Amino acid sequence: MTDVRPGLDVPPDLLDLDPEELRRLGHWVVDRTVEHLATLRERPADHRAVVRRPVGAAGRPAAARTGRPGGGLRLLADVALEAQQHGDHPRYFARVPGPSSPVAILGEWLAVGMQAIASSWGGGSGTATLELVVLDWLRDALGLAPSAEGILLTGGSLANTTALLVARAESPPGVLYLSDQTHSSIRRGAVVTGWPAADVRVLPTDASCRLAPSVLAAAVAEDVAAGRRPACVVATVGTTNTGAVDDVVGLASVAREHGLWLHVDGAYGGPAALTADRGGLRGLELADSFVLDPHKWLFQPYDLACLWVARPGALHRTFAMHPEYLADAQKGGPSGAGADADAGAGAREVDLHNRGLELTRHSRAAKLWLTLRTYGLDALAAAVSRGVSLAEAAEGLVREAGLEVVTPASLGVLTFAVSGLDDGGHRALAARVTADGYAALSSTVVAGRPVLRLCTINPRTTVEDLAGTVAAVRRVAV
Repeated sequence: MTDVRPGLDVPPDLLDLDPEELRRLGHWVVDRTVEHLATLRERPADHRAVVRRPVGAAGRPAAARTGRPGGGLRLLADVALEAQQHGDHPRYFARVPGPSSPVAILGEWLAVGMQAIASSWGGGSGTATLELVVLDWLRDALGLAPSAEGILLTGGSLANTTALLVARAESPPGVLYLSDQTHSSIRRGAVVTGWPAADVRVLPTDASCRLAPSVLAAAVAEDVAAGRRPACVVATVGTTNTGAVDDVVGLASVAREHGLWLHVDGAYGGPAALTADRGGLRGLELADSFVLDPHKWLFQPYDLACLWVARPGALHRTFAMHPEYLADAQKGGPSGAGADADAGAGAREVDLHNRGLELTRHSRAAKLWLTLRTYGLDALAAAVSRGVSLAEAAEGLVREAGLEVVTPASLGVLTFAVSGLDDGGHRALAARVTADGYAALSSTVVAGRPVLRLCTINPRTTVEDLAGTVAAVRRVAV
């Protein structure tokens, strides 16, 4: 008789649910999600001020098995997941909202339910194909260099940091040039991944919060004269603070003259390049690397970012690894034949874990692929254009209300001020308006001046929502 060790006779369905029970609970999840989307407008845009006890309700000991997932699902939906900022709310204007399309939610559900992984070609050629397809679709629609190869990542922070790692691997070390409006995560990412802090220069922007090519050229000349090597410059198309768009063509000219890697951060504003007038975005084809976050202005559930690098094979050269335990999953099978085929443009059998730092990678492409296939690029471009127009409408409402426009509407972002408030006044005002529940907005600082800020990229937002929010600001301010 076979000796069965203690614990090995545990039935195989220990962690399973009866298929009918799973179906019933799945239907509940669908219904609860639909209810969330259908009733958002009637509920607070930020529930943090309304629900203050999620930890107490959710924090029972892990060992206290209930055996009843239905109660846990209700606790998740009604308490833990309710007590947060709702970036998908039509009156959520703080920071950068995250409205997601229903079709994208369906794609994400299916990918999660089928445990979709996108790592090696052998482990998931279907999921890898989805990722390569959506990256190609967007690359061409945005007007990036046709040679650009890409990877999907979690968000702008990781995508921008990954781009800087490639820049360092592909060119000699030297000075990294940022502007005072460059997203803060980029400097953090550069320094923590080994870029010497002394080689990171932050340059001032002009009155329009843009990095001028002349300022970059002067800084480069100064460093060359001091015996330092200029290495990389970051341009931003759609800054978080004001939606400003740097002169990519002019910055590219300076970069080419001095051999700098040009990285363009379009995490927020990049989708504007899909619209008829491209939102003022020019010269994206000149970028050595480019980042865009579909979980912002392409209406995807968190999390999702795109990184493209114009040099064929650069991602692979920077990140590829070929351990023995992956030999039978990578291209070419156990022999490893073809494992380096990704080094050339046009290669379609790609081990995506060799294009970035992640080995285990959720298939982030399913939701984006389904969205693009269902709606088409024209519909997404129209939704982006609506966000731009909403900010312009908000600017008019702010002026009519007697408030001061500090930076005009640009790519869906508007900043304005209330006269007579001290340095902390705008932050306190934003908190009071948000606490009321009707709308959520945020404060920031532009050229040393505290301001209020609206970001209007949710296509479900109406002019009435904007008017009500401006009225709330006036009501709280007096």
